[in-house]
Amino acid sequence: MTSKTDFKKDLDTYRARRGEFRILDVPDTRYLMVDGHGDPNTSPLFTRAVEALYPVAYKMKFASKIDLERDYVVPPLEGLWWADDMESFTGARNKSRWDWTLMLMVPEWIGEDMCAAAVERAGAKNVRLETLSEGRCVQTLHVGSFDDEAGVLARLHDELIPGQGLRMAGKHHEIYLSDFRRVAPEKQRTILRQPVRAVAR
Repeated sequence: MTSKTDFKKDLDTYRARRGEFRILDVPDTRYLMVDGHGDPNTSPLFTRAVEALYPVAYKMKFASKIDLERDYVVPPLEGLWWADDMESFTGARNKSRWDWTLMLMVPEWIGEDMCAAAVERAGAKNVRLETLSEGRCVQTLHVGSFDDEAGVLARLHDELIPGQGLRMAGKHHEIYLSDFRRVAPEKQRTILRQPVRAVAR
């Protein structure tokens, strides 16, 4: 019987503590991705994106278990978020202006052919495989509803990052350790990650 890999337990990039802002180097990582725009609470595109990703991920998981004898827990849902005016995240939180990419990590041992076959079997034409290169990042754990993130993000963007001689250099990244469809908002656990670079001197 093959052992089952759980990336949430095994990967350092999925570790974070509430109230602690940690600087880490994130390796290039491959993801299944779907793009969209608008308020995730009301946009049907958001629901369809989630529903497109998981069938592909599970078909890939079962192929890995059967063909490669390597089983794993499907990694947590992740999202990249951005807007023309980043004040939309830390100020007014106007979600209708948000752009996003929902993602599920692909294990490094799974080849492009196996991934493409899973996409085809799931009929998910809007799902693509792409490598995300973030490099140096700052991340922390937020416990609570998504609407309560603004204060944490303001501290991260306005105090901690500049205070370390860094600047923001990529899209806001969230990792949903809790299933927000099933967990009460006040108990949701979300890693908030921001790619950064050193300020040129």
